[in-house]
Amino acid sequence: MIAIGAAGYELVLAPGIGGAIARFAHRGKAVLRGADAPNSPLDCGCFPLVPYCNRIRGGRFNFRGRTVELAPNMKGDPSPLHGQGWLGPWLVESQGADCACLFFAHQPGEWPWAYESRQTFSLGDDGLEAEIECRNLSGDPMPCGLGFHPYFPCDAGTRIDTRVAQVWEVDDKVLPTGTAPATGRYALDDQPACARGLDNGYDGWSGEMRLTDGDRVRRMASPDARFFQIYSPPEGCLLAAEPVSHANAALNEPEAKWPELGLRVLGPGESMRLRMTLGVRH
Repeated sequence: MIAIGAAGYELVLAPGIGGAIARFAHRGKAVLRGADAPNSPLDCGCFPLVPYCNRIRGGRFNFRGRTVELAPNMKGDPSPLHGQGWLGPWLVESQGADCACLFFAHQPGEWPWAYESRQTFSLGDDGLEAEIECRNLSGDPMPCGLGFHPYFPCDAGTRIDTRVAQVWEVDDKVLPTGTAPATGRYALDDQPACARGLDNGYDGWSGEMRLTDGDRVRRMASPDARFFQIYSPPEGCLLAAEPVSHANAALNEPEAKWPELGLRVLGPGESMRLRMTLGVRH
């Protein structure tokens, strides 16, 4: 693992474990969930989503005359999640006192396109600035989506405040069934963050979120993400709040709907990026 620091922030990266953030803290207090010796990205504070976010229904989709089939990649879930980047090792391309860049390359396999991805991280007075990029290295167009999967520690006093247009309701396989107003149990405007029993996506996201614990406010922003995924398990203690470029299971929809669902199609050599900032205010 490698560590960088600045302005009271410390970021520890685990390149060999999915290019994940193992720990992120401000003046010794956790901003994200932390792991000193992670065995999996699911132990870490954040991991990258590339080249798609969330689930592919049944591990199968069609694209321009080609049927793509992918095996499940997380125990207990029949739908593959989050692409390949979070499950493979990343290389440290560069590192400074307050910045680092990680690199990942994918060769065609079940996902039949070659691509490369970079994550850059830098720390300053405002906290963490992170960016993920994906470039299509194949000779054919490739569907693409990006995101970050941060996990925040929370308790009964933690409140979330963000703006969304609507929520995607889900079935027992956490796959979307349709949209509904983001009110009542789905509301995120100055609401409790923990123990909500939510595992839902939202669209029309404002691109900004605040988590408030007493006098501490954790702020996350992602100007490139129109969609927002929340996982707030009933047992509490943990909140996943994910800035993502597209809706859950968007690859299963007709390509004509992809622009409204946030999916991109990258031509040969073309790339896309998604940024995230994360900091603390008192």
